[in-house]
Amino acid sequence: MSGEPENLNIQAELARLEPYAEAGYYLALHFRFTSPLMFFQTFDQAWIRHYAEEGYVLRDPMVAWSYANSGATRWSDGEIADPYGIIDQARSFGLKHGVTISCGPVQSRTVCSVAHSNREFTDDEIAEMRTIVSDLHSLTEPKSQMTKAQIEALRLIADGHRHAAAAHMLGISESALKVRLSSARQRLMARTTPEAIQRAKSLNVL
Repeated sequence: MSGEPENLNIQAELARLEPYAEAGYYLALHFRFTSPLMFFQTFDQAWIRHYAEEGYVLRDPMVAWSYANSGATRWSDGEIADPYGIIDQARSFGLKHGVTISCGPVQSRTVCSVAHSNREFTDDEIAEMRTIVSDLHSLTEPKSQMTKAQIEALRLIADGHRHAAAAHMLGISESALKVRLSSARQRLMARTTPEAIQRAKSLNVL
């Protein structure tokens, strides 16, 4: 797909982040409403399951911090309230030291938490990670407004119409419909049409 260079660039930026994340990372790009445009995480699966089962996203002090602040903070910052002891629990899963980075406007916030098992991150490392996260935020910024034709094509497929029926309703050939869907996927940096529909909904386009 012709949108692949952008995906390759994303992977290249993630590769820059990985050496710092000795105990894994969580990256949510462009949070809008209740979900991000895309996210990646490499934390230990046991911690991921525990975090999800306990519903910690609604109580996580670093999530609260990231919405109230831009910049970076260590998890060990004594001024960050953690009434549910989530940071202490993370330590028992090997995430003993960490940094959370937040950038972008509140309506399209990018949040990244990076962990290390045996030491704090240095100021220089945090500065470099902030640069990487900022680059990823910019790289994945939703493209300019989608065209009416792209939206119409996505909406019909989202409503459950098959390609042939959707093309007939739009008065175009099935191959022309596929071209519109392909361009919509590229605009939304999605690999599949269902993924493009999900992202379009998260952006309040559909």
